[in-house]
Amino acid sequence: MSAKDVDLVNRDPNSINDHVQVAFEDIIAEPDGAHSPDCVWKLAHTCFSCSRNVCYSIAAIFCGCPLAICWGCEFAGLAFNHVWLYTPCYRAFVMDCGMCQKFFGTCLQCCFGPICETCGLFFSNIVVKKH
Repeated sequence: MSAKDVDLVNRDPNSINDHVQVAFEDIIAEPDGAHSPDCVWKLAHTCFSCSRNVCYSIAAIFCGCPLAICWGCEFAGLAFNHVWLYTPCYRAFVMDCGMCQKFFGTCLQCCFGPICETCGLFFSNIVVKKH
């Protein structure tokens, strides 16, 4: 996605940060029986919203791009490790385990198969009679 294709309206299309509730109504609420005067409530709403927006904008301006670079590098490294290290290593491990399973299965079948078969034939001839 290029910079011109960035959605400036819906900035959380996958709802990653739905748990982040920072609107005035999500933070401050007066229960019935404890209401401040309307002018105080409106002024508090304005103060909260303006200070939140200004502080967030300042933090985003100074920290957003450097953090985006850091996170971009982090996820590039993570993707690189998965593509070039973890997945091939896992695939090799699975193939080696499959070969070990065949090897040990053949050894067990050759060494213990005849013994188990003989024991089975021996014990199958036992007859228990009730007097």
